[in-house]
Amino acid sequence: MQSFEGKSVYKGIAMGPIAVFHRRQQAKRKRIDNPDAEMERLEYALEVSKQQLGELYDKAVVQVGKVSAAIFEVHQMMLEDEDYLEAVRNMIRTERVNAEYAVCMTGDNFSEMFAAMSDDYMKARAADVLDISARLVRNLEGQSGEQFVLTEPSVIVAEDLSPSETMQLDKDKILAFVTVHGSTNSHTAILARMMNIPALVGVPLSLEQARNGEIAVVDGFGGKVTFAPDADMRKYAEQTIREEREKMLLLQELKGKDNVTLDGQKINVYANIGSASDIGYVLENDAGGIGLFRSEFLYLGRESFPTEEEQFEAYKQAARMMAGRKVIIRTLDIGADKQAEYFGLDKEENPAMGYRAIRICLSRPEIFKTQLRAILRAAIYGNISIMYPMIIATEEVTQIMAMVEDVKQELEEQGIQYKVPEQGIMIETPAAVMISDKLAQMVDFFSIGTNDLTQYTLAIDRQNEKLDEFYNPHHEAVLRMIKLVVDNAHQYGKWVGICGELAADLQLVERFLEMGVDELSVAPSMVLKLRKKIREICLRD
Repeated sequence: MQSFEGKSVYKGIAMGPIAVFHRRQQAKRKRIDNPDAEMERLEYALEVSKQQLGELYDKAVVQVGKVSAAIFEVHQMMLEDEDYLEAVRNMIRTERVNAEYAVCMTGDNFSEMFAAMSDDYMKARAADVLDISARLVRNLEGQSGEQFVLTEPSVIVAEDLSPSETMQLDKDKILAFVTVHGSTNSHTAILARMMNIPALVGVPLSLEQARNGEIAVVDGFGGKVTFAPDADMRKYAEQTIREEREKMLLLQELKGKDNVTLDGQKINVYANIGSASDIGYVLENDAGGIGLFRSEFLYLGRESFPTEEEQFEAYKQAARMMAGRKVIIRTLDIGADKQAEYFGLDKEENPAMGYRAIRICLSRPEIFKTQLRAILRAAIYGNISIMYPMIIATEEVTQIMAMVEDVKQELEEQGIQYKVPEQGIMIETPAAVMISDKLAQMVDFFSIGTNDLTQYTLAIDRQNEKLDEFYNPHHEAVLRMIKLVVDNAHQYGKWVGICGELAADLQLVERFLEMGVDELSVAPSMVLKLRKKIREICLRD
């Protein structure tokens, strides 16, 4: 039995087999004596890869439709590209190297070539060629064709997980997260809270100490993970898991009840999601709506921009599934800790304060307008609202509204049905707080992003795990800013929500109610816990 302590990001407990997540390593160069035998290995791996991609295409057509599934057809065609294949074969013959190394080197060379092209479509192929090369290498090495496949419910152990990596995991098979690096405010942490599963970050272990299949207990209450637990530890884990299930059953009795205090003050409780596939969590936990649809997750974990049709289908699906309940879609918030190679973003010294979110959208209108078209088209299928992130000036709102007008005109000229929904902005910078009286006159609502607002107010990078002890979301300056925003919005008859992690802080619920906050949007797993807390409060007291 071996235990390690870390920072808990969700107070739950889980026990199950370990699945260690390793990022792709570069294949080692080996001298070979028989190039013909190596060619045979290559041909076999090519056939296996094509078969896998065909199966993935068929599966994707059923789950997400033909448009989204087309990427697997592109990958199949690239595996048949004569220039790519001849480059691999030539390296094997002339340099007498193993097929894995030849595929890796050729993939890197072709990727660099595509990335240097001026055409956006060809640039996007840079990531595709790396992906098919990685698949070929895995099949040459006799591994699974997928980079990381969970065959059973497991405890994920990793150095760290990026937002795109977490999006590719099979959520139904994740028992818990344990990462060596990462912050309590990372997107892995946010995903864990959404899924109601324990997670530890900053755990000082080497991945060699975690063995696939070995049982682990992840204790979010005590901030500890134990590998190969003894009988007493297993007994403790089993008993605590039972107790937590019983508490969850009691919370189920709150479904269908109002979010209202003992003295009659109501507040809306919505849920945050990353994709339409998360709506099951929203409905299961009886949220009143979706307060934050993180649309950037449609852009992550893929090799090219999502098309207008792909986005339209995702937003329409969300609207229909929510059946009249509010769905607030935050426009693209890429950049900072959320990166996608095909955007071609330069490396920045301080990305949290750099080229991100609305700044990308306003300077690259072709991306922004595609998303706006998709949202306006989907708005006729339900109760959709749009929310624009990282606003710092009234001039930005004016630019956004002008682009919305352009999109309206385009859709009308093309005879496409649409609806301009309620439009709001996120208040997540001190600048937006200080001019919130002016901004309130330009939009329909505010949603306060407390994660970034706290970061910028305290001058602390929330992704820097070394600063966790200094990061204080309860800082009086942050709370006073929230109150100022609420007062300025209400002055002009606009409603205010909070969609950052602070919305789920049960210690602050009463204070938010006293401020007059109209809506709290939290991880789906927190909806019923928040409802219970609200129904126990009496503001008169």
